[in-house]
Amino acid sequence: MSAPLVAIIGRPNVGKSTLFNRLTGSRRAIVGDEPGITRDRMFGEVEWRAHRFRLVDTGGIVPDDEAVIPSNIFKQASFAISESAAIIWVVDARAGITPLDEEIAVLLRATGKPIYIAANKAETRQVETEAAEFHRFGFEVVPVSAEHGNGVGDLIDEIFEDIEAAPDAERPEEREIRLAIIGRPNVGKSSLLNKLLGEERVIVSPIAGTTRDAVDTHLEFEGNKFLLIDTAGIRRKGKTTEMAEKLSVIMAKKSLERADVAIIVIDAVEGVTHLDATIAGYALDSGCSIIIAVNKWDALEEKETNTIYEFERELRQAMKFLDWAPMVAISALTGQRVTKILPLAIRAHEARDRRIQTSRLNRFFEDAITQPKGGTAPAPVKGGFSRLKVQFLTQAGIRPPLFILFTSGGKAGLHFSYLRYVENRMREEFDFFATPIRLVERHKTKGKKGDA
Repeated sequence: MSAPLVAIIGRPNVGKSTLFNRLTGSRRAIVGDEPGITRDRMFGEVEWRAHRFRLVDTGGIVPDDEAVIPSNIFKQASFAISESAAIIWVVDARAGITPLDEEIAVLLRATGKPIYIAANKAETRQVETEAAEFHRFGFEVVPVSAEHGNGVGDLIDEIFEDIEAAPDAERPEEREIRLAIIGRPNVGKSSLLNKLLGEERVIVSPIAGTTRDAVDTHLEFEGNKFLLIDTAGIRRKGKTTEMAEKLSVIMAKKSLERADVAIIVIDAVEGVTHLDATIAGYALDSGCSIIIAVNKWDALEEKETNTIYEFERELRQAMKFLDWAPMVAISALTGQRVTKILPLAIRAHEARDRRIQTSRLNRFFEDAITQPKGGTAPAPVKGGFSRLKVQFLTQAGIRPPLFILFTSGGKAGLHFSYLRYVENRMREEFDFFATPIRLVERHKTKGKKGDA
């Protein structure tokens, strides 16, 4: 049984996205005081008492506004309403009933679906009491504080009384590969997403900064399921003036935190910039596997046969910390080499899930790292004055792979060059393709309790 869909709707700036974040336990939707921040539909999942339902957040409904963006928001909200099994109507309990609320009530009555009024911003007993006036619309009213979580559990209980939620036990075990497409503005992120999907799924608009939220779309390729995350362009904070644009930087980072693989899109014409390297650093810090897509390659005049080699040399120089990340030159416009990206992402995803047995790890360590073979030769440490013995190696986690090196003797603190050497040898031996490797040292000193 598939999980039912519940839609969150309401006029602008009543706290829909805050409630979405609270219900899904994430920070995916942008929140702020500027009306109209959420433009596209945002999807998430709610788990409660061994049951779950899918949740969709919509833009603020503004039926009378003739502007292009608000009319598209209203269209997106209408789609969400028609597809949902139930509707959460978020209102502002402090502001009370507004004329726009009256119009929305008429719209919702016509749906014939279960409606739950989440009277938001009811942080005090007085506001909670005043929220009772929304009962006049004839729907169930639950006072809540999306910001603080008050009443949210009661709201979910009410919803589960009317919809048949899917049990967690029936959730498919197969994991989607979560693929985030990131980069500076105007490097072709949305164009790449559309080319991968084979259809126009991301709205292209002449209005600058149209993509604000991370927009999730689903794709199946060669038996593998993908969740594609198209993020807003990351800009330097000094060049970002609107609040929503500043928040898009934060949301791009949040998108990386929930992604498995990051596609870093770079403009071939403009070349590698400092900001490209900064964005790549965000992806590395989040633990994503990384693929570098150099877009607009068709726009370069390849006067010499080694153009691509020259570009890659410059890229590696600017991003020395990503010498293990594969680079592919593409054109999102023509589709040139775009088909190479998903197979690379599949391989990277397999690598980040790879577990290596401790016995195999230590055989490798003795054969490839320790000298003489079978011994425990000292390893260089920070400062270079004392030596450590690496006793053994074990894997402690995946996504990305995490390994613990147990050391003894000397002072704690293996030299970074030694750790880099171990990382490179492990990458070669176990095919940790396009994936960061985390190495953590655990040091024991005789006569002292615990690890240093």
